[in-house]
Amino acid sequence: MAMDGYRGFLGLLVSALLVGFLSVIFTLIWVLHYREGLGWDGTGLEFNWHPVLLVTGFIFIQGIAIIVYRLPWTWKCSKLLMKSIHAGLHSVAAILAIIALVAVFDFHNAGNIPNMYSLHSWIGLIAVILYFLQLFLGVFIFLLPLASLSLRAILMPIHVYSGLLIFGTVIATALVGLTEKLFFVLKNPAYNSLPPEGVFTNTLGLLILLFGAFIFWIVTRPQWKRPQEPNSILLQPNEGTTEGVDSSTAMNSGNVDKSDSELNNEVAARKRNFTLDDAGQRSTM
Repeated sequence: MAMDGYRGFLGLLVSALLVGFLSVIFTLIWVLHYREGLGWDGTGLEFNWHPVLLVTGFIFIQGIAIIVYRLPWTWKCSKLLMKSIHAGLHSVAAILAIIALVAVFDFHNAGNIPNMYSLHSWIGLIAVILYFLQLFLGVFIFLLPLASLSLRAILMPIHVYSGLLIFGTVIATALVGLTEKLFFVLKNPAYNSLPPEGVFTNTLGLLILLFGAFIFWIVTRPQWKRPQEPNSILLQPNEGTTEGVDSSTAMNSGNVDKSDSELNNEVAARKRNFTLDDAGQRSTM
């Protein structure tokens, strides 16, 4: 099925993947070259896993999970398969986020550093909690056939909005965290003197911000939305909705989703048809 503006989509997709991949590479270079590497011993080497795992999972993989429905090469795949891939990518990001949190708390506890005192930590923990709640509700409401059609219709716009809100919050938290870390570690030369590490890490922050901008643009373009399947109806007829259900399921749910005016129109039409049929039968007698 053809996509409107396919070349523009392809250009933005390649740009997003390139910038996201560069963000991960820049993070690895930062911790390996400027921050002495990686380890799991309660020192700063263990802390370094925190930015690596969060940029890789919570930003890059989460961004790919958000736009996976937009890939035109997957439009021939079943919606259930795409839901599973969407949930699987988010699950990988969630696992990496948990390991990243363990690393930073272990580092703080080993060095007798207070936990949860900064704005970065507050927003970050809120984002993680909301992310797991989003993932849990997404699996049990949209992936598994447990929720009713009406409930899914109500929650789908909230699911779409909250997903983008969490993704934007994660990016903002990462930028705050990078700046906070640079203020802590760059003393001589100081951060305000633009040392090489400060410039390099600021560039990393710009790459993360640009990746988020690409993802937001791709996912909010209505012409790049996954088309409705022939045997499906949309739960919500707005552009932000990506969920569909089988038409047979919708029909079996009864007429509870029809408005009173629609039902009255159907009854009136049936009465008119009956009157016309009756009149035709009398004229032939």
